[in-house]
Amino acid sequence: MNSMQVLSAAEMQACDRATTERFGVPSIELMRAASRAVAAFARRQFPEARRVTVLCGRGNNGGDGMMAARLLADAGLEVTTLLLGAAEQLSGDAAVAWSELNHPARGGVHAVTNAKELARHSDALDADLIVDAVLGTGFKPPLKGLALAALEWLRSGGARVPAPVLAVDLPSGWPADETAANVGEDCFPADAAITFTAPKPAHVFGQLTRRWDQPVVVAPIGSPEAAMVSGLDIDWAGSSLTLAQGPRAASVNKGNFGHVLVVGGTFGAAGGKAGAPAMAALAALRAGAGLVTAAVPAPALGVVASFAPEVMTWPLKATRAGQIAAKNLEPRQTAALIAGKTVLAIGPGLGQGTETANFAMGLLSGTKIPTVIDADGLNMLAARPALLAKLAKGRTLVLTPHPGEMARLVGTTVGEVQANRLETARSFAQRMGVTLVLKGARTLVAHPDGRVAVNTSGNPGMAKGGSGDVLTGLIAGLLAQYPDDAARAVEAAVYLHGLAADFAVHEGDEHTLLASDCLAHLARAFKSRAHCFDADGKNGYVWLQGAARAAGY
Repeated sequence: MNSMQVLSAAEMQACDRATTERFGVPSIELMRAASRAVAAFARRQFPEARRVTVLCGRGNNGGDGMMAARLLADAGLEVTTLLLGAAEQLSGDAAVAWSELNHPARGGVHAVTNAKELARHSDALDADLIVDAVLGTGFKPPLKGLALAALEWLRSGGARVPAPVLAVDLPSGWPADETAANVGEDCFPADAAITFTAPKPAHVFGQLTRRWDQPVVVAPIGSPEAAMVSGLDIDWAGSSLTLAQGPRAASVNKGNFGHVLVVGGTFGAAGGKAGAPAMAALAALRAGAGLVTAAVPAPALGVVASFAPEVMTWPLKATRAGQIAAKNLEPRQTAALIAGKTVLAIGPGLGQGTETANFAMGLLSGTKIPTVIDADGLNMLAARPALLAKLAKGRTLVLTPHPGEMARLVGTTVGEVQANRLETARSFAQRMGVTLVLKGARTLVAHPDGRVAVNTSGNPGMAKGGSGDVLTGLIAGLLAQYPDDAARAVEAAVYLHGLAADFAVHEGDEHTLLASDCLAHLARAFKSRAHCFDADGKNGYVWLQGAARAAGY
């Protein structure tokens, strides 16, 4: 698939208008397509649900819900539909949807105009599935009136809503343009969400569902790509996965897929961090790089070599403390180390001793090959901002900071970084001319041209030592194979990392997940498709979230 743009609420409305006015698709047909997607997804995701309650607002989101209710009733489900508002106030496509639904054969259909009337329908809470089609992309806070009363009515069923909730477009009360992870209490709960055509900011940034592995999907409904115009410069990182899924030609050899050099590690009084470069090197191999060499302090060589016989090793002179010594910068040694390498990954387990810093900065300054910098390499650069700007000129330079490292790079606090993740990542990448991978929940990949890709794979189990080392290796491994498409290579690596972890957790548990477990499940991630099949067997929904669970793990 091509890159999936994120559209603002206004841009989504403009897309719908363009689809109708420029491309001749009647708006009622868009609603019918949306309702088919909702009904099919409800039956696919909640196959045991026989009793369904559909809550509808008076706008087009409610119209989607009404048409979906009709389809579910026609499929033999016991459906109760509650319209929040007077039927006489409906207009346009929503009025058409109401007229088609309002038939005795299509279950209980009720219009409620105040909270007291809503309370009379408490039996509707005794359902197997609740469909929230109250408010959609056009919602502007705060939640009020009958919508707020409906939320309180849902809560009246107990401490938690007794039935799972499927949100149409967005959980009611969640602004489409919101980039925060959470929006407070005045928002409908959701156990799944389905939107149409393209994600809005809330779909990629927000924790819309009660669990991280519950589905958030995008369904195509007939809008042509030419109608999807956005000025946000935000994409979904998962759409770059296709870059890594093409078949290889039968005549290729290892030389076609690059040679990654991983530099890092300590072993001795400075600490035992030989596992970090070993995991990064193994990840680069697993990502498909043709050759990988791990250059580490000589005392650490045995540990690194024991990880995988396929990883080549290069001993570097060590300080008494067991870190890489500055004497490794001798020109002939450096030339031999770099010879034939196509990507450099530096930082995992490196340490921050003075000699090590001199070696690392000298090595970075002496080469122009694509480079991934992580961990201690980032901390060294934080103290040398002028050098960072020079290193980025004329090369692909990828930085992979966690929020603490990002705070040091920009001279601020972790709190400020986390409160302004999008702006911080974008401005830094543009200013420094680097590709910045700001790690965390919803990892951001910010590019020098100002575009930002948001990653929606991954889970809380990844908050464990070694995860960043694996990511560094995956990025380096894909850069080695796709040097001419560095932006998508980085995005694909970030998405694959999270998706592999999702597969691992669905086979195990998020508490016991190890960084190396991601590598064990990487093949499944590579084979995964961002598109899953809908109820009609056609290539349909794009899974922003919950893809591993949907695949049966």
